[in-house]
Amino acid sequence: MCRGMTCQLIALSFDASDPQRLARFWSGVLGRELADDPEDGFVLLPGGDTEFGIRFLPTQRPKVGQNRAHFDLTSTSLEDQQRTVARALELGGRHIDIGQDPNDDHVVLADPEGNEFCVVGPDNRFLAGCGVIGAVSCDGSQAVGYFWSEALGWPLVWDQDEETAIQSPRGGSKISWGGPPYLPATGKQRLHFDLAPPAGGDQQAEVDRLLSLGAKRIDIGQGGVSWGVLADPDGNEFCVLTPR
Repeated sequence: MCRGMTCQLIALSFDASDPQRLARFWSGVLGRELADDPEDGFVLLPGGDTEFGIRFLPTQRPKVGQNRAHFDLTSTSLEDQQRTVARALELGGRHIDIGQDPNDDHVVLADPEGNEFCVVGPDNRFLAGCGVIGAVSCDGSQAVGYFWSEALGWPLVWDQDEETAIQSPRGGSKISWGGPPYLPATGKQRLHFDLAPPAGGDQQAEVDRLLSLGAKRIDIGQGGVSWGVLADPDGNEFCVLTPR
């Protein structure tokens, strides 16, 4: 839980052409339990109190361009890294080239809908102890890292050369932003964060607080829904759900 009555990171949500297939892929890669999502689609349940849910929601929009966010999966050994890569390929993933150096110690893959992710080597000390999902690695500015630190109440664990990273005081996955150069905007993002105040919190007060930090209200055709749709200072969409 974040400081006071501020929001919690409930889930990272994927827009998916085939939510069930994509959910099964990530369930197999991460070893997470799969369930029906209360709103729509499917969800991978958190495996511990430092983990967030992963939702897969239906969309008719095709994927365009490289995502601004991806998972960095950790490895305990070279053999463990190879097992994760092999498992991902068996489940429908594939190798991709996004301009990485062939000598890099991470393997770049895409899931069955083309969402990029990395399987990092065991010598990555920055992600040590962060869990299987070592980081949600994002394209973004220093300012947006500061925004999310305040939004979630997570302290900065890296702030150098316009690159930032935050992590919950309880531990778990980091969220990082790589600084310039930035990927071009390609319309609505395939991945977004879902936030919610804790039980007993005030959704509208939380929306107002996030707006005061630099978020903006946006309309993506959501209609009359129970959650607020906002964008962070870099224009990335996120949702503020009802308290839970």
